[in-house]
Amino acid sequence: MSALIDLIARKPFNARDRASLYLKPKEVIMATKSAKDLVAEANRNVEVLSGAEAAKLMGDPNVVFVDIRESEELEKTGTLEGVVHVPRGFLEFQADPNSPTHKPELGGGKKLVLYCGSGSRSALGAKTLKDMGITNVAHVDGGFPALQQAGGPLAGG
Repeated sequence: MSALIDLIARKPFNARDRASLYLKPKEVIMATKSAKDLVAEANRNVEVLSGAEAAKLMGDPNVVFVDIRESEELEKTGTLEGVVHVPRGFLEFQADPNSPTHKPELGGGKKLVLYCGSGSRSALGAKTLKDMGITNVAHVDGGFPALQQAGGPLAGG
């Protein structure tokens, strides 16, 4: 309170001083959930497949594999045969049938199996799709490397 009285008593009293009367001290904003927490929560709420379980689904006409890695990642490591590429940042828009960038391959009621480089982004993506109402969705724990280890066929290979 004495700081307020000192501020008011000080001459000249300008607009900046007046503004400081209403401003709160700077607060440190801390994240209440870490990225690791969000991934763990997603894994509790979506179907999680091992690389081997997912590889058994490859070629099933009722399953669409969705590679959500960035284009640069695909250029470095390749991708699997017959997958749909949708970078994680575009997933919600390309899954939404009302979006101008909608990918029809993501509709039609087929099971969507997402994978990324390790399983974290795909967990978050699968949870997001589930939150959007797309319930027949899963993701691959271990991502692309787990699918490769399980014998997933490489595109062009």
